[in-house]
Amino acid sequence: MSLALRNIAYVDGQNLYMGTTKNSPKWTVNLARFRIYLTRKYNVEDAYYYLGYVQEGANIEKLYESIQKAGFILVFREHNSAMLGKKKGNVDADIIFSIMKRLYLKEKFNRVVLVSGDGDYKMLVDFLIEQNKFEKILFPNRRYRSSLYKSIDIKYFAYLDDADIKRKIKQ
Repeated sequence: MSLALRNIAYVDGQNLYMGTTKNSPKWTVNLARFRIYLTRKYNVEDAYYYLGYVQEGANIEKLYESIQKAGFILVFREHNSAMLGKKKGNVDADIIFSIMKRLYLKEKFNRVVLVSGDGDYKMLVDFLIEQNKFEKILFPNRRYRSSLYKSIDIKYFAYLDDADIKRKIKQ
């Protein structure tokens, strides 16, 4: 893939999961199909899938394996050992820091694709747009998109629950 097309995706895993499986009607993203979609539609070379701490369980290894097999780079949110099991994922700061670190170190990439509906990313999105380093924010659904994004230009966002996109990435 040429440098001109090297985009990076950041997926807020908890936000994606809650925005689809807890939505009405609920649906599940096929991660392999979603990874292909990101590559073909947005020229994503590297896709980072951020997860918070997840309680140990029978299916946890299967979850991690499925994310990695789909082509995502799995990144875990670190927690103080006293807080394990008490906090939600809260990967927002980690994603923001990773993007800003790449910019600061002048890493070679074109633009960022962000998957989340969380308003905590709004300042980052505005900054990336100003710097011509932003491709798109993909909201898992219309209902839970933060109202902070109502002023963002339509060319910078899409909804994963739009019929055409959903058909391409649904399980």
